[in-house]
Amino acid sequence: MPVFWPVGHVEHVMGTVVSFDLRIADESQRPAMRAAITSAVSWLHRVDGVFSTYRADSQISRLGRGEVRLADCDPDVAEVLELCATVGRETGGFFSSTYAGRLDPTGLVKGWAIQRASELLHAAGSSNHCVNGGGDMQVVGEPQPGDAWQVGIAHPLHRNELASVVSIRDGAVATSGTAERGAHVLDPFTGRPAETLASVTVVGSELTRVDAYATAALAMGDAAASWLESCPGYEAFAIRADGFGWWTTGYPRVATVPES
Repeated sequence: MPVFWPVGHVEHVMGTVVSFDLRIADESQRPAMRAAITSAVSWLHRVDGVFSTYRADSQISRLGRGEVRLADCDPDVAEVLELCATVGRETGGFFSSTYAGRLDPTGLVKGWAIQRASELLHAAGSSNHCVNGGGDMQVVGEPQPGDAWQVGIAHPLHRNELASVVSIRDGAVATSGTAERGAHVLDPFTGRPAETLASVTVVGSELTRVDAYATAALAMGDAAASWLESCPGYEAFAIRADGFGWWTTGYPRVATVPES
């Protein structure tokens, strides 16, 4: 029976840990896949340099302070801000490229950057891989012939426990929640922290929107259930702050929380 061999790498970038898990059918592919990972890592560091809100000299920080014009920035800045505006409309305003009155598109940038890194790997010949940025993943193909990637969803209220496991091929999974950073997502309409939901996991085809939708859904609270149910191609699983959960009808999961 054929097997795939792993090619891996872990990189600290964009304020998180990004892991690359590539699977190859032939050892002769290893040098090319190593080179592809190097290119993808370079891309992520370039994104960090342009979009980091923690660096005063980044283009996004300088743009937010009015020191440069959008036309003076890397073309990726205009692309990301346009995507933010589009997702803002799609979510009824619950996604925003500002945070506490400051330009901050990071709710979309990480997913967009990881998706693009996956696309770079695929263009270089990688047909089976997972790129994981702090728990948000873009996966392509299979980890072994005939198997789906298994993505564990951490329980936001019980450390070291899984709340769900998602089986997925050729898609993306992202979770937004309070476990690591507390109630850090704001309701853009009230300016107050979103606290109804402890976490929301969204599954779809491309991480750019999956990640942004998870952030918007956390801000929406329980209203996100019907909104996500109406989004073709997206499924979701949420855990409320009281420990109960809900999921959309097509969520590809095994869930271990009581249904609300």
